[in-house]
Amino acid sequence: MSPRLQSAWGWSKRVLPWLLAALVLALVARQARTVNWPEVWSAVQAIPLGQLALAAFLAALSYALYASFDLIGRHLTRSRLSVGRSLGTAAISYAFNLNFGSLVGGLALRLRLYTRWGLPVSSVAKIIAYSMVTNWLGYLWVAGVVLLWAPPGLALNWTAHWASGEFVLRAIGAGLILLALAYVALCFFSRQRQLSFREHQLELASGPLALLQAAMGGASWLLIGAIVWSLFAGRIDYLDVLGALLMAAVAGVLTHVPAGLGVLEAVFAASLGSLLPVAEVLAVVLVYRATYYLLPLVFALPAYGLSEAAARRRANTAPQEEALA
Repeated sequence: MSPRLQSAWGWSKRVLPWLLAALVLALVARQARTVNWPEVWSAVQAIPLGQLALAAFLAALSYALYASFDLIGRHLTRSRLSVGRSLGTAAISYAFNLNFGSLVGGLALRLRLYTRWGLPVSSVAKIIAYSMVTNWLGYLWVAGVVLLWAPPGLALNWTAHWASGEFVLRAIGAGLILLALAYVALCFFSRQRQLSFREHQLELASGPLALLQAAMGGASWLLIGAIVWSLFAGRIDYLDVLGALLMAAVAGVLTHVPAGLGVLEAVFAASLGSLLPVAEVLAVVLVYRATYYLLPLVFALPAYGLSEAAARRRANTAPQEEALA
């Protein structure tokens, strides 16, 4: 790559995320000014109890599936920590991650919990890395299929020409699928089984394990989409809901807003507001937030306290056992 192209690429990587973040935040501000919140509250109250129960059940399945991502890292790092403690640590961290951001839940809390159970920092870092790869590998192929099959309406509405916008989105979808396939191919055929980054090394997953990562990661995103779709009670096609969710996820990451507060609502309202009244769309998103973000946190907070207490007891009894030996 020529120096000029390298300079242009470096500039675009720095500027484009900020431009997209500004665009999303402007959308949030505009949406907040136009919402009839009493109407939204009435729509929330109109959601049947059965739909709420189904959404909660799917959310529990989703958390269990996401927590199992850490078992891949547990296997590859040859960790001796029990399966139950690995799943519990991952589930608690995920609830904190969604509500307080990745630095708090995805990194700091998970690091603290795992090291309290005796895992070295290097192993914890690898477990986190494998979980992230599994999650975003699933995102790549699911988002790629959605963009190829049913490009989200929000992006198409913002393009000057529908046909050209659809072509661009389908091209992006194909590129995402190719990236996912490239990772799987690397795991199957690469002779270099260690990936190096600065002073860190990460063992490359085997080919079958890479396929498992893709399946688990994709199933996780599909299941989250099913939670939101169930709250719409079939009034909006599943692929439309999934497309809005995938866009909101990326927008939340780029804007760095904790829990994607406002971003999630704005993207859903902008992309699905032409299919249902905006008040009903926002009602579903708020209930989804309560079901998938806040309710698990209610359980994660005391679970974290119990985990800390158990780790302290373990630390206090270890010296006594050594003295008796």
